[in-house]
Amino acid sequence: MTDETDRKDKDAATDEEQLPPYVIENARSGRSRCKTCRRTIDKGALRLGVLIEGPFGAGHMWHHLKCAARKMIDRVEEAYALEAWRQAKTPPESVPDLEQLRLLRSAAEQQRKQRKTIPYAEVDPSGRAKCKQCGEALAKDSVRIALGKLVQFGNQSRVAPYTVHPSCVGDALEEPDTATEAEGLVTALRSNSGDVPDALLETAIAELELDE
Repeated sequence: MTDETDRKDKDAATDEEQLPPYVIENARSGRSRCKTCRRTIDKGALRLGVLIEGPFGAGHMWHHLKCAARKMIDRVEEAYALEAWRQAKTPPESVPDLEQLRLLRSAAEQQRKQRKTIPYAEVDPSGRAKCKQCGEALAKDSVRIALGKLVQFGNQSRVAPYTVHPSCVGDALEEPDTATEAEGLVTALRSNSGDVPDALLETAIAELELDE
């Protein structure tokens, strides 16, 4: 029994040693999910496998190649240096140029830098939006306040912006799914609303009628 167990352990260790650290391939089915975006990796789509040690042994964790480039370009660069597509059971006919993937990373970083921190104030650009609290139109060039609202996606939740009139902020803060607190709100608005002229911002803050 011991000899048989040892042999199985050695065989398993050998299999693990043969697994490459990275694999770039066309997905062989549509059953895997990208660990970055959580969406299905369609059959035939380019994916990056990153070797990990899991509870049941070593295996590859899969990502869309472009998702990996946006979030973990260092792993993609390592995979390219190792020519990880050669490790695929059926090597892909072609892979994107590494410089193209680096550009995706740069664009993703720029987008993250431009993303505003909730809560913030902004000037309404069109006049077509409505206040999420009272339902009335938000006038073009007026200041609107973006509060945080909890949004549920299956078993996950995130905080999304919830834009309201300054005068509706008090009521919005009473909603059970509002993720923004009254305490520290004014300070946060002044810190997070650099695109709004000071005079407009202070006028909007005066409409909040909150004790800071």
